[in-house]
Amino acid sequence: MAFIDVFNGDADGLCALIQLRLASPQDSELVSGVKRDIALLERVQAASGDVVTVLDVSMDKNTEPLNRILAAGAEVFYVDHHFAGDVPDHPLLTSRINTAADVCTSLLVNGHLQGAYAEWAIVGAFGDNLRASAETVAKQCDLDASEISRLENLGIYLNYNGYGASLDDLHFTPTELFEKMRHFDSPFTFMEEAAETFEALQAGYQNDMRSAAKLPPVHASDTVAVYVLPNERWARRVSGVYGNDLANAYPDRAHAVLTEKANGNYLVSIRAPLNNKRGADEFCRQFPTGGGRAAAAGINDLAGGSLEQFSAQFEAFYRELNR
Repeated sequence: MAFIDVFNGDADGLCALIQLRLASPQDSELVSGVKRDIALLERVQAASGDVVTVLDVSMDKNTEPLNRILAAGAEVFYVDHHFAGDVPDHPLLTSRINTAADVCTSLLVNGHLQGAYAEWAIVGAFGDNLRASAETVAKQCDLDASEISRLENLGIYLNYNGYGASLDDLHFTPTELFEKMRHFDSPFTFMEEAAETFEALQAGYQNDMRSAAKLPPVHASDTVAVYVLPNERWARRVSGVYGNDLANAYPDRAHAVLTEKANGNYLVSIRAPLNNKRGADEFCRQFPTGGGRAAAAGINDLAGGSLEQFSAQFEAFYRELNR
């Protein structure tokens, strides 16, 4: 019998798994990757009696390997907030799927564990830019404004660390970060006792965001804005969190952050308006490599010569949605 933990490499996936393993400590095989690496179940080889936990990874993008794992006789516990498609009706599958715009996997796990490690859930929610949801749980924990701000910063830094074209772009791999964080009941203790790790994340984030802030939009209106980042490691790392930063600064506007890739195409990160968290997944699913959730989605490979057409399509989509 083997335990296999599969998790998205961003703050939400990390914090969801931390909660579960604090509640049920066990040694397991860890399967993760950069944030955009969501076909993670393809890497899982499970047998009868094995227990597979899957966190913050779209079931729709992993249907075939999920069915293979279930057919092999492994038990699967699946928690996620992305578009799931048709959820298999199988006795070995337990799923907690909720695609509401104000929910993330860490919050779903927090509910499952009845708030046992709620501070980690708050970090995960902040990482997914669910500020209102995170603050609601924080108030239930009687945290003051300074404490909430510290958890928000940690969530942002963990989320930032998950972005990159490959693990080589990251300051820490997701599995490395999990091992550094998993034994701390509280994120405050982690920040204090693993200060070197926390400070490395903080410095990387601040340096990369300063570089991004120097770039003007290639298209901007009262409805949408489109930014293009260069094919550089700092840009690949900041591509997602910069979109969150823009969304917070301009809550009535949708944002697209395109990062140039080595093949001449773009990696695209979409954020719906914070004041109307709709449409990001629908827009991205129009493209062959697109997907995500209503508030935040992406396209893994957008043709390099399509920037002008993309910007017009993005503008038209959100103008129609806002009518």
